[in-house]
Amino acid sequence: MSENIVGRCGTVAIIGRPNVGKSTLLNRLMGQKLAITSHKAQTTRHSILGIKTRPEGQILFVDTPGIHQRGANALNRYLNRAARTAISDTDLALFVVEALRWTDEDAAALGAIATAGVPVIAAVNKVDRISNKEDLLPYLQDLGQRHAFVDLIPVSAANGDQVEVLELALLRGLPEGEPVFPEDQITDRSERFFAAELVREQLVQRYGEELPYRTTVEIERFEEVGGRYKINALIWVERQSQKAIIIGRQGEALKAAATQARLEMQKVFGCPVHLEVWVKVKKSWSSDEAALGRLGYGDGPLDGRGGS
Repeated sequence: MSENIVGRCGTVAIIGRPNVGKSTLLNRLMGQKLAITSHKAQTTRHSILGIKTRPEGQILFVDTPGIHQRGANALNRYLNRAARTAISDTDLALFVVEALRWTDEDAAALGAIATAGVPVIAAVNKVDRISNKEDLLPYLQDLGQRHAFVDLIPVSAANGDQVEVLELALLRGLPEGEPVFPEDQITDRSERFFAAELVREQLVQRYGEELPYRTTVEIERFEEVGGRYKINALIWVERQSQKAIIIGRQGEALKAAATQARLEMQKVFGCPVHLEVWVKVKKSWSSDEAALGRLGYGDGPLDGRGGS
């Protein structure tokens, strides 16, 4: 245990453009699944708090939606606002980029951090995909000239390379303080929230590039009965044609997605789950600020309604 990092506690906002592996990195840092993941951009829609308690201190990770420049509807504005709000309320920013890549959205994410004026550590992710590691050095040198980073660490969220090194660097960057949460608490989100997210994860993974961004999930029932959870989930789409795609021929597509979501819930919740899923149409919900509020998109954790 390093004496210079004992007794520290603070918030670390995980910031970056979509699809750089922020949620995968959070799960790796936490040692378990908290955030849903996929290879598609904008999978994360809500800031999720991951509470990591170590002998040296407590890190409060905040996974955020990717800062992006695509789309101008109410949902896109909400996603960018949620990420920027997380930066302003943090002790330290963890800026995640993809090794050997730099885009306008990376620049926008770093610009948001710079505007907030918070210290920042850069995690250069996906280094396991680089066959010639010598190619990484000029990239790191160029990245180091873009901002006065506290530290710059190559990592692989997929296989865990250098993640422990990154975690210790984050601890060093946090202020001294006592733990905020009990050591056995890992998040401030409810199981109801995670039920909705696990259903939505199947939509993102199974359907085309556009359809998942026109869907959201609302949990209508979440209760424990006889040692098992009974969960009713409602998938909202914007058009009848989208509803037909999700349900599939004779309901087979929806059945497959619901079955896998149920299995994932049983892993996360540690008990049997009975899951029922329906699909309904709410026209242009992603462009309607009021509809977004009713479906659980707002500031901070959900108020128990469990929308996704």
